[in-house]
Amino acid sequence: MLPFGDKHPAIAPDAFVAPNATVIGDTEVGARSSIWFGVVIRGDVNSIRIGSDTNIQDGSVVHVTRAKFATEIGSGVTIGHLALVHGCRLEDHCFVGMQATVMDGCVIESQGMLAAGALLTPGKRIAAGELWAGRPAKLMRRLDTDELRNITETAGHYARLGATYRAQQQATSR
Repeated sequence: MLPFGDKHPAIAPDAFVAPNATVIGDTEVGARSSIWFGVVIRGDVNSIRIGSDTNIQDGSVVHVTRAKFATEIGSGVTIGHLALVHGCRLEDHCFVGMQATVMDGCVIESQGMLAAGALLTPGKRIAAGELWAGRPAKLMRRLDTDELRNITETAGHYARLGATYRAQQQATSR
């Protein structure tokens, strides 16, 4: 955890932050959320807010745009490995696939999904229950019941896994 100016990260006591993750500046991480190995969350020139039970997987980057776009990530959100999330809003229970990019001013509504490797260009909005894919991303189809359930199950799995890592981290640091 690193301050930026007079802004310090605020991490919930039951969140897991991997030892080599970097959380900077005006950043809040909610209860039971997990910030995995090699993640960079850089709240330097604007704020980043992350809800509860959200997981940001290995190698991902979360950043902001000065003055114009903070980054808001809701609760129960999954952000896959090596994703880039920049100056956008991810509502509760949405899913960003591995190596996907979400650019400034974008919104992914609750239960929306951006596929692995997709590029969501500035200002786009993924509505609830939609799957977008491609570079640039476009609407592919509606998510089915199993896919919607998987969004919730994945977030729950990572909340439990993060708690296990956190307990192990605490046990070995004594």
